[in-house]
Amino acid sequence: MKRMLSARGLALALCLAIPAIAAQAQAQVLSAPQEDAVRAIVRDFILRNPEILVEALNALEEKQKAEAASGQVEALRRVRADLLQDPGSPAIGPANADAVLVQFFDYRCPYCKQVAEPVIALARADPRLRVVFKELPILGPDSVVASRAALAAAMQGQYQKFHLALMARRGSLDEASVLALAKESGLDQARLRADMAKPEVMAQIDRNRALARDLGIRGTPAFVIGDEIVPGAIDIDTMRQLVARARGR
Repeated sequence: MKRMLSARGLALALCLAIPAIAAQAQAQVLSAPQEDAVRAIVRDFILRNPEILVEALNALEEKQKAEAASGQVEALRRVRADLLQDPGSPAIGPANADAVLVQFFDYRCPYCKQVAEPVIALARADPRLRVVFKELPILGPDSVVASRAALAAAMQGQYQKFHLALMARRGSLDEASVLALAKESGLDQARLRADMAKPEVMAQIDRNRALARDLGIRGTPAFVIGDEIVPGAIDIDTMRQLVARARGR
C-alpha cells in the first residue's frame, strides 16, 4: 500500500508540475494571470478525472518494463561468452546443447537448497540441456568457504556430488564442517584444502560476482535461461517452460 501511495503521489506531483513547466516555456506570451488560469484548468481536470493518474502509472510501468528488458538483453549480449563459456564454471550436459540454464546460488541460501535437486533432475532428464553453475557466495564468510570447497572438488572430478552434499547440509558450513563433509563424500581432504587456497578459485568467485553485478542479479537463486533472467526459486515445471521458450527463439 505504501508503494502504491508513493507512486500515485509522485504521479500527482508530476501532473501538477506540468502547467508550471508549460508556463515557463511560454513566459514570453503568457501573463501571470494567464499562467494561473492554465494551472487552475489543469488542476481542475486532474481532480475531475483522477483515473488519469492510474493511466499514467500504468504507462510508466510498461515503459520501465520495456527499458529493463532492453537493458537486460544488452547486458546478456555483452557477457554471453563469460556466462556460458567460462572454463572455470562447473557444468553438466553437452557442450553443443541447444539450450543452457545458468544458475547463480549460495550454499547457505534456503531457496537455493530448495531448487538444487530439481536443477540436477532437469539436466539428467534432458540430454540436450546444459546447466552451468555459478558460485555466488553472498551470505557471509561460510558461504565463501563452501564455494571454494565446491570449486576445489571440481578439480577432483567430484563437483556434482559435493555440490548436492553441500546443498543438503543443514548445519554449519565453516571450514571444519566442510572438510568433514568432503571426507564423507569420498574426497581427498588434503588435496581439497590445498586446492581451496589456490588463487584461481577465488578469482572464479570474483568473476561470478562481476557477472552478477553486470546482469543486475542481487540475490540467490537466480537463473539465466536464453534471454531471460529469472530471480528467485522456481519449480521444475517452470524451468522446463523457460527452457522450451529459449529453444523456440
